[in-house]
Amino acid sequence: MCKCEIFIFYFILFIYLFFFVDSKSLSIFKKLETLNLNQNMFKNTSLQQLNIFTSLKNLSLKWNSLEGFFPIEGLCTLENLVLLDLSGNHLIGMQEFASLNNLEILDLSYNFLNGILPSSIRLMSSLKFLSLARNGLNSSLQDQGLCQLNKLQELDLNSNFFHGILPPCLNNLTSLRLLDLSSNLFSGNASSSLLANLTSLEYIDLSHNLFEDSFSFSSFSNHSKLQVVILGSGYNKFEVETEYPVGWVPLFQLKTLVLSYCKLTGDLPGFLQYQFKLMVVDLSHNNLTGSFPNWLLENNTRLEYLFLRNNSLMGQLLPLRPNTHIKLLDISHNKLDGQLQENVPNMIPNIMYLNLSNNGFEGILPSSIAEMSSLWALDLSTNSFSGEVPKQLLATKDLWILKLSNNKFHGEIFSRDFNLTGLRYLYLGNNQFTGTLSNVISRSSWLWELDVSNNYMSGEIPNWIGNMTYLTTLVLGNNSFKGKLPPEISQLQSLEFLDVSQNALSGSLPSLKSMKYLEHLHLQGNMFIGLIPRDFLNSSYLLTLDIRDNRLFGSIPNSISALLKLKILLLRGNLLSGFIPNHLCHLTEISLMDLSNNSFSGPIPRCFGHIQFGETKKEYYEFGQFHYSLYAGNFLTVYPGYWVKYWRYPSFAYEEKDEVEFVTKNRRDSYVGDILNFMSGLDLSCNNLTSEIPHELGMLSLIHTLNLSHNQLKGSIPKSFSNLSQIESLDLSYNKLSGEIPLELIGLNFLEVFSVAHNNISGRVPDMKAQFGTFGESSYEDNPFLCGPMLKRKCNTSTESLDSPSQSSQESEAKWYDINLVVFLATFVTSYIMILLGFATILYINPYWRQRWFNFIEESPAIATEPSRA
Repeated sequence: MCKCEIFIFYFILFIYLFFFVDSKSLSIFKKLETLNLNQNMFKNTSLQQLNIFTSLKNLSLKWNSLEGFFPIEGLCTLENLVLLDLSGNHLIGMQEFASLNNLEILDLSYNFLNGILPSSIRLMSSLKFLSLARNGLNSSLQDQGLCQLNKLQELDLNSNFFHGILPPCLNNLTSLRLLDLSSNLFSGNASSSLLANLTSLEYIDLSHNLFEDSFSFSSFSNHSKLQVVILGSGYNKFEVETEYPVGWVPLFQLKTLVLSYCKLTGDLPGFLQYQFKLMVVDLSHNNLTGSFPNWLLENNTRLEYLFLRNNSLMGQLLPLRPNTHIKLLDISHNKLDGQLQENVPNMIPNIMYLNLSNNGFEGILPSSIAEMSSLWALDLSTNSFSGEVPKQLLATKDLWILKLSNNKFHGEIFSRDFNLTGLRYLYLGNNQFTGTLSNVISRSSWLWELDVSNNYMSGEIPNWIGNMTYLTTLVLGNNSFKGKLPPEISQLQSLEFLDVSQNALSGSLPSLKSMKYLEHLHLQGNMFIGLIPRDFLNSSYLLTLDIRDNRLFGSIPNSISALLKLKILLLRGNLLSGFIPNHLCHLTEISLMDLSNNSFSGPIPRCFGHIQFGETKKEYYEFGQFHYSLYAGNFLTVYPGYWVKYWRYPSFAYEEKDEVEFVTKNRRDSYVGDILNFMSGLDLSCNNLTSEIPHELGMLSLIHTLNLSHNQLKGSIPKSFSNLSQIESLDLSYNKLSGEIPLELIGLNFLEVFSVAHNNISGRVPDMKAQFGTFGESSYEDNPFLCGPMLKRKCNTSTESLDSPSQSSQESEAKWYDINLVVFLATFVTSYIMILLGFATILYINPYWRQRWFNFIEESPAIATEPSRA
């Protein structure tokens, strides 16, 4: 009976029960033992009549709309229940219960349970299977009663928040066949003694916890039934010891072995030489060395999934006997080299996914690779392959993913041979491809992501690109495309990432208002002219807007202030003018803003101090997102009595990383991916800004870079800058600032670059302590009234009186004649001229004193000769 027929049957049954059957007729259902009502949207009120099924033993109500606390009213009376499946509902907690003490199988996974387990669960002494996976349980397992369930055969607690150490009493559950404690917060040691007694184990998963120290495979020395072992995580304190004792020959034959992030070193674990039934092997993210283990594929002829990603395997990929079962092979991020063999398709004829990226493979790609008829994902990126891409590969119609970026491929990729009609993802960046964006690309009508950046592509961006309506990523940067950006590009309404930077595009900017899902926009390094359109953008998801180094003029339109999630705004190197608008302060989540090298005038908006650069919470992977995850779900492999769950995190995913350029610490660098989540800076340099520096900028306590250089700013340096506790680079050079450098700035412990050069700053340079002891004379040059040991220019007595008491006694007790000669001469000449001018003014205004002065001059010779006359 098909699923739809079962659904109709039970639907009619319930309609009949509730509307047409009288109480006397219900007795015919009392002997019903199994009832399956999955995925029917039943609610609690729909279960009130279940108490009529007094003989019911097996009840499955998974993926309905049941809610509230377990046990649900109406179920407590079913005392004969042996199996109860309530997974995938909306249960929010567990209450005390004791009536279901005949239950052997209880599945409450995929709900919203929280808190601790009820104490009455220990009374369910008949339980053999218990699953509480994927809930919100957040207690320790100490004194939870689980150890008293001595008949338990399967215990699944994965994906909760259980913490603390594993209770030693778990080794009393000697009937356990399946133990899944993965994806929790367990810590301490995964003790060998804990597992030594559990010799009935067939499946164990302890991965993704916070275990420390080492775990020895000697725990499994007496386990003859073991088939699945999953250990390790990204937590770098967990280490697995597989070679104890040396030469150990295990009693078990594994089907699945996952030891990723387990600090394995040297050759592959020796006990694998004795394994012949393996289907899944993942030894990724270790430090394994040696050559590619052909013997592992040859010994295990049913091996389907082999992951050796991110190790240190060396040598060449040598021929091996055909393995017809291998479907997924990932040996990326190793040190393999040499050329690919022509007979690769014969070695792995049924391969579906092949990842050889980030190795040292070289030479021409063999055309035989297209003979892998089942292949739908091929990643050869970041190697040294050269030559042209085989035309046979370009005609593989079943290929979904082709990644050839970061190699030395050349030639015209989009030739008449291009016929990848099933393609979804195409990455060709950082090669030497030539030619134009030919309309053969339109044959890949389902294309979602296209990257041809950093090549030698030319011609115009065609109008028909607007017909590729499934595109979410279009990266054409750093080529030689010319002409206008076609307005038809706005038809790509699903686009999330658009990069046409570093080309020779010209004309005005088109309106991209219809791209409502756009997250990253890169138009920099072209020759766009004109105003920024008022209806330029309307995406509430936009994170990056980079239109640097073009020829745009006019003011910043108000519409930009509506991009409320914007985190990176880069407008440097244009001809923008006018006041910096206050409406930019509406961008409260901004982290990086670069308005430098324009013609902005007027004051710095005081409201910039309220933006709080870098303070807003960053979402994980905002600037480096997995747009596609290969097998980011369950690999299901049957072994006696169980479905083996092997959770696979993305091993092949195109990680479209955002990349921006920003000047910090006097260097212009590019920043890629996740680091952008932690950067913050404001660059207003090289404009015509006037007035004083707003003291409100001192409120930017988490900003890392502040550049106000090359403007016409005046006044003093705000003392509030002492609150810039995370500042690493502060550049105030080439302005008209005056006054002293605030002594409070010596508390900026992370400051690496500081400059007030070419201003009118006076007084003493801050004490040569902490960070200020690292700044050279160039940080203060062309400030003639600055003094201090750093400048080899001693300060006068008045300046010394302002010094801190921590200065040396020699400096604080300077002699009266230890003066600055330049300052003295300048003061003397100025005073002398002022006295002469004042005296002349008095004589000019007052005739009486003028006459007296003339009489004095006339009488002076006579006075001088009187002594001689005597």
